[in-house]
Amino acid sequence: MDAVRQLFFDAVARSHAFVDASAAPAWEAVLATLATLAAGLDPILYGELFGRPGWMWLGFIGIVVLLLAFDLGVLHRNSREIEVDESLVLSAAYIGVALLFGFWVWHSLGDEAGMAYLTGFLVEKSLAMDNVFVIAMILGYFAIPRQYHHFVLFWGILGVIVLRAIMIGLGAALITEFQWILYLFGAFLVATGVKMLLVADKEHSLDGNALLGFLRRRLRVTEQLHGERFFVRLPDPATGKPLLWITPLFLALVLIEFADLVFAVDSVPAIFAITQDPFIVYTSNIFAVLGLRALYFALAAMIHRFRYLKYALALVLVFIGGKIFLVNIIGKIPPAFSLSVTLTLLVGGVLFSLWRTGKEAPQPAPRAG
Repeated sequence: MDAVRQLFFDAVARSHAFVDASAAPAWEAVLATLATLAAGLDPILYGELFGRPGWMWLGFIGIVVLLLAFDLGVLHRNSREIEVDESLVLSAAYIGVALLFGFWVWHSLGDEAGMAYLTGFLVEKSLAMDNVFVIAMILGYFAIPRQYHHFVLFWGILGVIVLRAIMIGLGAALITEFQWILYLFGAFLVATGVKMLLVADKEHSLDGNALLGFLRRRLRVTEQLHGERFFVRLPDPATGKPLLWITPLFLALVLIEFADLVFAVDSVPAIFAITQDPFIVYTSNIFAVLGLRALYFALAAMIHRFRYLKYALALVLVFIGGKIFLVNIIGKIPPAFSLSVTLTLLVGGVLFSLWRTGKEAPQPAPRAG
């Protein structure tokens, strides 16, 4: 990056040779303005934020913004049902971009950072798959038509990006200040993994959900959907005065955000147990959830085929949490070994699920709307 900056300033210096003498004063003023702007940008581009220069964070944010703009503004400008074939292609594209970014991390930041990124991405992507099951249940509960699913999930992803940034920032600050927090994370992951093993077959349900009940009691909720609108103005049944109401689509969005918050309680400690580099933590986390919408449409039709993946996820959490304690006994575990174990467990979980459910009687996939 320093070489690129030097080339820019060299080009500016040589530009005098191509400027007419009569225009030299104006050109000098332009160069002075550029120099002032460059000096002002220096602290932003090259100053460190959570241990990495600002241009790395800005570059990552730029990639995320471009992906979201292209996805919603170009590919899915109008509400429509997304077919499985299209979602598989889009999901593969998101994974491809994430892996290309991982290659850049590996090349620029070293082998250890690259393997930590890939391990974190695998874990977060797998946890995101588990999240798909809950999202499908929420959208089915509210009978949201499939052509609106992408719209709800888009806004859900934006909320996830902000929530994860806050949680990861807090986690990084806590670990920097209190190293023993890592042991708390490790114990929590082991306990969560064991709990997942014990209740993996438990069905999710919104019946009696406390948050949903609270929202219905405190807010005016319409009985029917109003297209893609989260809020509408309707007359009060008693007075006829126009009032602001929320729609079931907004309730679904709130519950999806809350579900991700619950999942983040598992995923954020898991990625911090792999690496404490906030840049690797956040980028692997966000790239994993960015493709969640595409992944949802690919998996929603065959959720039952991945019934046993939760057992593999549980073992991954136990392994990652246990690593924190093993460091003091056997020393640092090589990142390549962690990546291999994680990949083996997750691939094994997927293959076993496909094999086992393929022998069972087919079950109808939930389809909202």
